[in-house]
Amino acid sequence: MTTTAPTAPTGGAAPTGTPPSTTPRGRGPFRKKGTAGGSSGLLFVLPFLVFFGLFLVWPVAHGLWMSLTDSSLALRDTAFVGFANYAEAFGDPDVWSSLGNTVFFTLITCVPLVLLALAMALLVHSGLAGQWAWRLAFFAPYLLPVTVVTLIWAWLYQPELGFGNQLLAALGMEPVGWLSDESVAMWSIAALTVWWTIGFNFLLYLAALQSLPEALDEAAVLDGAGAWRRLWSITLPQLRHTTVLVAMLQVLASLKVFDQIYILTKGGPNGTTRPILEYVYDVGFTGYRLGYASAVSYVFFALVIVISIAQLRFFRTED
Repeated sequence: MTTTAPTAPTGGAAPTGTPPSTTPRGRGPFRKKGTAGGSSGLLFVLPFLVFFGLFLVWPVAHGLWMSLTDSSLALRDTAFVGFANYAEAFGDPDVWSSLGNTVFFTLITCVPLVLLALAMALLVHSGLAGQWAWRLAFFAPYLLPVTVVTLIWAWLYQPELGFGNQLLAALGMEPVGWLSDESVAMWSIAALTVWWTIGFNFLLYLAALQSLPEALDEAAVLDGAGAWRRLWSITLPQLRHTTVLVAMLQVLASLKVFDQIYILTKGGPNGTTRPILEYVYDVGFTGYRLGYASAVSYVFFALVIVISIAQLRFFRTED
């Protein structure tokens, strides 16, 4: 009787009785990493955590502690006073007047910095001849340092030889105290700020316009829609999220105004242009009251947080 050896199934598959692989699970090239992998990840983020703690967490915590003391540059001893600095800040008329100046400056700069930036971006995006020159002219002022900007505009606002009053004289009008008149000084600083910082918002809008799909606009042209109708019904709705971003960034930036006002007017005339941050500087480094200055700065910080949350809730509701 002849016996035949068993043959392997077609396709090269192993016989049914072949023992399973003995390779331990988790030892292949895709095995899970254990505690060593976690520790190496911690090492990667450790430099960030160190700098985050040293330059953000510690200053915030130390400043909060200082606001609860009578810390001073003139005295070495420090005593805990609790919320006395905060109570004084809420009753200080200079705090409220400087806060009012800050809010007023924010209102008169944010609207033109959003609307004019949008108009400039639409002008460049429309295919205007010499686009490189327009882009350079619109964005170049933003690259200038604040000292250069204030020096340029200080000459423009100069009472006798400045361009502003020279232009008014040529039109037969009386000269204006651009930086010495209480009713004009803040508007003069606002004009400087708009000219200086509008380039950043212009760049954001231009980038958003260049990323919009052209299919909708082309379909509207085929349907007979004019340029204004396409602008209001197609382009501007697609720029909504960019407008929200620009508006939020601009409000926060305007609330933190300090440099150009301090260099040009130092808060004058008669404190009508002094923002809250300059008041904090004056109290802390001129009046040597670091504890009270810290309390005022934290009151302003709370105001900024409230405004930011209100903006987020408003825009989220609109969406």
